[in-house]
Amino acid sequence: MRRCGVSLRIVGSLAAGGLCLSACGGSGDDKAASDRPTPGPASPATCPISAVEVAPPPGASTELAAKPVVPPATGPPPAQLQYADLAEGTGAEAVPGSQVEVKYVGAFYETGQEFDSSWSRGANSTLPFGICQRGVIPGFAVGPTGMKVGGRRTITIPSELGYGAQGSPPKIPPGATLVFVVDLVRVR
Repeated sequence: MRRCGVSLRIVGSLAAGGLCLSACGGSGDDKAASDRPTPGPASPATCPISAVEVAPPPGASTELAAKPVVPPATGPPPAQLQYADLAEGTGAEAVPGSQVEVKYVGAFYETGQEFDSSWSRGANSTLPFGICQRGVIPGFAVGPTGMKVGGRRTITIPSELGYGAQGSPPKIPPGATLVFVVDLVRVR
């Protein structure tokens, strides 16, 4: 599987700049479009974070027609970006630089409490973004790399690749580890 990410220097500047909440924690109305980071081109120099594959959580939903539930964690938060494929897709693959559309549920690692979901805006609502590009938090931009359309994946994002020490009040507290269940709907 191809892996990518954002350099730690860029992570710090993205986190300090306040990333677009449409990927995790709010609607597109939370910030004016002109305030959102502009997606940039993916390149090896700006995409070096790797993700570690882990076993799927017990009881994880593989039914793509149903909104997934994120169970509370059973161990300490991970220090690295982690993913677990719950359902393998058979369509086009998300690679660095791809434009994708996903359905997602975002929850807090420790409790499983949902803080945002595309499903809450309708069963067909998706979030478009670029793999390994700016515009969403770094862990979310990297997490679907290597997925194929029709797949479902759990992505666990440590604070440093999410909203960091400052969080994104009022929804995301400082230092929060986040879990997303992502369904890959389209790759362009």
